[in-house]
Amino acid sequence: MSKPTSRRQFVQNASMTSLAIGLSPAFIKAQSSAKMDTVRLGIIGTGFRGQSHIEMLCQRKDTNIVAFADPDPRMLADAQKILKEAGRPAAIEYSNGKENYKQLLQRNDIDAVVIATPWEWHIPQALEAIKNGIIPGVEVCGAIKLTDCWDIVNASEKSGIPVMCLENVCYRRDVMAVYNMVRKGMFGELLHLQGGYEHDLRGVKFNSPNSADSNSGVEFGEKGFSEAHWRTNHSLYRNGELYPTHGLGPVAIMTDINRGNRLTRLSSVATKARGLHKYIVNHPKGGENHPNAKLKFKLGDIVTTQLQTANGETILLTHDTNSPRPYNLGFRVQGTQGLWQDFHAGEFSAGHIYIEGVSKKPHQWENPETYLKEHDHPLWKRYEADAVGAGHGGMDFFVVNAFIECIKRKVNFPLDVYDLATWYAVTPLSEKSIAEHGQVQEIPDFTRGKWKNRKPDFAMNPDY
Repeated sequence: MSKPTSRRQFVQNASMTSLAIGLSPAFIKAQSSAKMDTVRLGIIGTGFRGQSHIEMLCQRKDTNIVAFADPDPRMLADAQKILKEAGRPAAIEYSNGKENYKQLLQRNDIDAVVIATPWEWHIPQALEAIKNGIIPGVEVCGAIKLTDCWDIVNASEKSGIPVMCLENVCYRRDVMAVYNMVRKGMFGELLHLQGGYEHDLRGVKFNSPNSADSNSGVEFGEKGFSEAHWRTNHSLYRNGELYPTHGLGPVAIMTDINRGNRLTRLSSVATKARGLHKYIVNHPKGGENHPNAKLKFKLGDIVTTQLQTANGETILLTHDTNSPRPYNLGFRVQGTQGLWQDFHAGEFSAGHIYIEGVSKKPHQWENPETYLKEHDHPLWKRYEADAVGAGHGGMDFFVVNAFIECIKRKVNFPLDVYDLATWYAVTPLSEKSIAEHGQVQEIPDFTRGKWKNRKPDFAMNPDY
């Protein structure tokens, strides 16, 4: 690929053409350039999530990891170790402060970048990548400000540089099997869906300065390690649906959001905040006299958000990370013909299903395993062996595969910039709704009307 200046000029020309004839920039690029054989990558953020991506990328023959950007020498060393063990050359490091990633993005030998940094950096770093003609794959979270969502859409549309939201739960095996059943009409016309992030993160939000082990301490911020270093501050200062994409992404693809349907409005409420304070007080390294026990955490222990769609479905999201509880994302997919509900972590046998006229007995739940095996998504059937051992039960393989294959083929991402902006927007809108006692908030149409004619495309290609 050419130098950044040439690359920017190319995509600008492509964008101008697309405006003239009504085609997407990605389509124009696909027609004007041959398929790439190797994708040259930068990694911004080499913490635990970044390292997971590096491990997946090292298993592919069509990737070349060129450079890392991270101010943490410990994480950089661990990331370099992954490359060495995979027989890959060491990556060039950009470690001189939090802004040094900008130098990485000025290189002329990088096609795309994976952004796996603290939430507040996602949009600024993606915008910087776009400015330099580099394709960003952006990790999950929610936006800090609603304007961030418009900024990333505007930048992508103006430049022609595509953006992928790296939401891995869309590729969870049971979710994709249910998605397959939805496409076949087995639940009838969809009516109501649920999802969330219900995960006891108290041992993640607090630890000791040198250990990310759960329950290792009650420190955070400058005294915390890994996610406790930055994530806990969001619980201290913000009250809203802070992590919407895990719950929303899967149900959004099932309801064709931004592709024949869209989210229109939401309303959020939050319980009182008790869990984090209680954790500090009761921890052996904490107590009532610990400095952190004097803090007033803003994030409600349980945040619920109701969303409406243009086509008449309702969606309920639950954010629950401060409470003692087993892990669950709380999915429910309900239509005029029946419903599926999950519990636990995605096992085929962990959940309930009922389909009228198909289930053995009226008004009685069935175990979903037989249904999910029968309707296992073709991508999982094809790539099961490749996904074995991949992070988060194999779903990390699929999100990385989609990212790389779409770049190589120069086609649109299945989870694109409009999805990222829409899902991210839930966070600032939920914060505003809670601050206004549950007041309904209008969700912008980031597609500017294109959702009416766009067609569903998630997981419809047999390769990705």
